[in-house]
Amino acid sequence: MNLDVSGKDVFVSTGGFDFDKAKPSIILMHGSGLTHIVWSLHEQFYASQGYNVLSVDLPGHGNSEGPSLKSIEDISTWVKNLMGALDIKKIIILGHSQGCLVGIDFASRYPDLIDGLVLVSGSYKMPVNQELIDLAEAGDDKAILLMMKWGYEGSKAFIGGNPVKKIINSSREIIEILSVDLNACNNYKTGKEALEKINCPTLCIFGDLDKMVPLKVGNKMSELIKNSETKVINNCGHMIIFEKAFEMRNIVKEFILKIKK
Repeated sequence: MNLDVSGKDVFVSTGGFDFDKAKPSIILMHGSGLTHIVWSLHEQFYASQGYNVLSVDLPGHGNSEGPSLKSIEDISTWVKNLMGALDIKKIIILGHSQGCLVGIDFASRYPDLIDGLVLVSGSYKMPVNQELIDLAEAGDDKAILLMMKWGYEGSKAFIGGNPVKKIINSSREIIEILSVDLNACNNYKTGKEALEKINCPTLCIFGDLDKMVPLKVGNKMSELIKNSETKVINNCGHMIIFEKAFEMRNIVKEFILKIKK
């Protein structure tokens, strides 16, 4: 569906279900340079559990009008505005990679608006390799190749091949938005302080082979969140949402149904 958020046209995939204000809502936050398409193996599954699924294209991404938002703080404010546009009082945020930073920031700033938080392949700080930023800012396609190398190094587990390569190849604009997203991650410096303010139930999910967010880094984050639990998926890298989608879905389902009760 399309809606107006702060005067801009925004695309939100609902997994094929009609939006129902009476249902609880879960927002799916994609990572740097990507779109709602990365959640294609998840949307209908969570919707079938009785949730409104709001799988967003961030401003400037996919089918949403630009410009791209330049900071994590701006994105979490945008999420609040999205809730206002739909008249939603509370949400669960499910974020992957950069989406985790958004979830952390949102939960710390708007504790009365969030019921739960799921952080997948994330950390409270995500410094980005300067070479990658430089390539992205120069519009060099090598930036995408580096992201794929670092994102999948150590893991060969995919459902139907490497889907991100297909998604990236189908999006001519990705290199234009990638540098903005990478800088937003690199410049977010208040994550540790934000973690200390999170009070909602939180689930952290990590892949044991993740090279971008090593398990020891992820565990450090989860230890700093008061009301959190951690699940580790074996033989899996950074892109859990593809590599072990079905296993991840069941873990998330168990968590969100506990919140629903």
